[in-house]
Amino acid sequence: MTSNRLLLAVLVAVLAALWFTAFIEGAGPVDRALLGELYAGHRPLLAAAARILAEVGGGYVVTPLVVLTAAALLWWGRGRLALVLLVGNSVGRLLVEFQKYELGRARPDLNPHLVTVYTLSFPSAHSANAVLTYVAMALMLPRTQEQRIRWLVPAAILAFCIGLSRVMLGVHWPSDVIAGWSFGLLWTLLMVALAGGWAKKSGRA
Repeated sequence: MTSNRLLLAVLVAVLAALWFTAFIEGAGPVDRALLGELYAGHRPLLAAAARILAEVGGGYVVTPLVVLTAAALLWWGRGRLALVLLVGNSVGRLLVEFQKYELGRARPDLNPHLVTVYTLSFPSAHSANAVLTYVAMALMLPRTQEQRIRWLVPAAILAFCIGLSRVMLGVHWPSDVIAGWSFGLLWTLLMVALAGGWAKKSGRA
């Protein structure tokens, strides 16, 4: 096993462990304490900022963004990458909803919710969507490693802030967000591997 594959295997194991721990230990004393500290109900400016960030990670933004990006990639002759991005993002988001349905964790009830929510809590779809969209694009779209790093830093910061906003709005436990990030990154790694494999076979993405 090469060093890169070993590093990838360790990363996958860590992300899977984070997801599992977030599920097992979630909604407990640590979650409650963190939610109490981060809740923005009595801080109007922070609450407003959290609402904006949550919209950036919501379906009304990420869905058209992914579709338009895939269309642009197709126009530029990068059809395989467009397919991986569009299908991978869509399937990943469906799997998040499947987890919510199957695992059935209720939303936090410690504070009034600052936005309306209709689905269950675990994992956070906004957190997963942010990684599946912004981080995935940062890893897959650039053609050079230098460009990839430049894109990845702001994408990771944005994904972090989107996840944090859901706790600030009182609609997710912190463990929901951690699980969303973890699953999102696991699925993104699979998308990157698929895109990279096709690129090697065809000589381009």
